Amino acid sequence: MVGLLRRFVPVLLLAYLAVGLSASPGEACPFCTDRGQTLNEEVSLASMVIFGDPRNADLAKDTTDLKIEVVVKDHKARNKKLGVIKLSRYIPPAEDGKQYKYLVFFDVFEKKMDAYRGVNLKPDSKLPEYLRRARAVKDKPLAERLRFFFDYLDSDDLDVASDSYKEFGNTDYKDYRGVAKTLPADRVVRWLKDPNTPSMRFGLYASMLGHCGKEKDSAILKHLLDDPDHRAGSGVDGVFAAYVMLKPKEGWKYLTDVLKDNKQDFIVRYAALRAVRFLHDYRTDLVSKKDLVAGSCLLLSQDDIADLAIEDLRKWQCWDKANQVLALRGTPVYNKMPIVRRAMLRYCLSCPANAAAKAYVAERRKADAEGVEEAEELLKLEVESARPAKK
Repeated sequence: MVGLLRRFVPVLLLAYLAVGLSASPGEACPFCTDRGQTLNEEVSLASMVIFGDPRNADLAKDTTDLKIEVVVKDHKARNKKLGVIKLSRYIPPAEDGKQYKYLVFFDVFEKKMDAYRGVNLKPDSKLPEYLRRARAVKDKPLAERLRFFFDYLDSDDLDVASDSYKEFGNTDYKDYRGVAKTLPADRVVRWLKDPNTPSMRFGLYASMLGHCGKEKDSAILKHLLDDPDHRAGSGVDGVFAAYVMLKPKEGWKYLTDVLKDNKQDFIVRYAALRAVRFLHDYRTDLVSKKDLVAGSCLLLSQDDIADLAIEDLRKWQCWDKANQVLALRGTPVYNKMPIVRRAMLRYCLSCPANAAAKAYVAERRKADAEGVEEAEELLKLEVESARPAKK
């Protein structure tokens, strides 16, 4: 399915490559699939956050009493003697007939408390207490904060587990790396072996093990990679990378064997390519840049992924591979896949000092001037999107 989608939405993918993939490394956890604003960040932005039981809802007056149970974040405007806050909002009974309590976010202006957001939670939710405790470490060093969130990753409360996972997802690898070395490997191994662990978490957990585990722990990673069900799921790039971390020589051979096997599913080879990108951007202490570039080049002959390999060679400024890229002309890959031809054009536009690349651009400009201009515009857009925002 992925391969089919990539064939039928080339323009959309082109824009994604020009803007989305141009993001600099280090913006967030490379193996996490859930990022964005966490509830802890939302709490920090609010003036006050209260968890409580809604009572005496009055539709006519548009009010509801909130019986306070947990004060996640307090404000001096609240009367501490009262155990109830009257909300200027009507909270209707739940449509499913179940009982819910609410996490309510307040703005405070001129001593007036305005409830601007409410999140309905099960009565026994652990989220309010988790958020209250997180407030206590919010100003601590990053290592201490991440260690706090680590202990909640396997919470049986999905809201808590998801929010703590997102905290890792928002952390730059360079900051996360030092913390990961100190984590308890036995606990991470247990998560990786647990059949109930969500597949989206395998990338992060494997990465953790790659840092805090020992060589013997590579066996669980290889088991996951050998399992067809696991290798077709999310997070496989993190498992590939972690295998290389724990056993560089064996792990890299395993990775390159996958890259050059065009019979492997696209999703598996793409995960392997993502692992190569990670190693190139962060861990050339494990595999040399020369070998990593060579690994990416193994994909050039594969019609469903060659364009992504060319894009990486361009971003890595591997201009010495121009002849290898241009050698695709006349091959089935080049003839069948317009997206490959566009990737080759962008590569050649980016290395005009190379005579063969310059000649190819001139040839394409004569045959399709509009297409070349479009590629040039996308490259300019990519450069502009990579520039730091002005303060």
